[in-house]
Amino acid sequence: MVECFYEGIRIAAHERSYARYKFTTLAEHMPTAHRVYSEWTPERMRRWASKIGPETVQFIDQMISSRAFPQQAYRSCLGLLRLGKRFGEERLEKACAKALLAGASRYQHVESILKNKLDAIPISHTEKTPIISSHGNIRGPVYYK
Repeated sequence: MVECFYEGIRIAAHERSYARYKFTTLAEHMPTAHRVYSEWTPERMRRWASKIGPETVQFIDQMISSRAFPQQAYRSCLGLLRLGKRFGEERLEKACAKALLAGASRYQHVESILKNKLDAIPISHTEKTPIISSHGNIRGPVYYK
């Protein structure tokens, strides 16, 4: 049993959790402002992102999955959605597509793309350059011995 006291008076008590690296938060112990966060879910974030577009939904999914706990990504997700109001939803969708292509999963990456207007540069889906197998100018490892 874990008990919390304030000026000698017990103000909270709950069973101790022995689960390693897990949060055990009781809603009644949370401040009122924090209880609002407990109502948020990954599905709710996806639903809000779906109003912008599929690339934004995919980026939100990547943000959530990159954290140990989904709740740790909610503020970043909300910040990302606010970028749609600041820069426009169409630009946000393009920026998310570009960030996903680069393997990014952070709010700062999308914000940087929007601030630097990199979303205006078309995404090229070219294939990777093939490796040259043999060529007269390729010396190989023997040359450097």
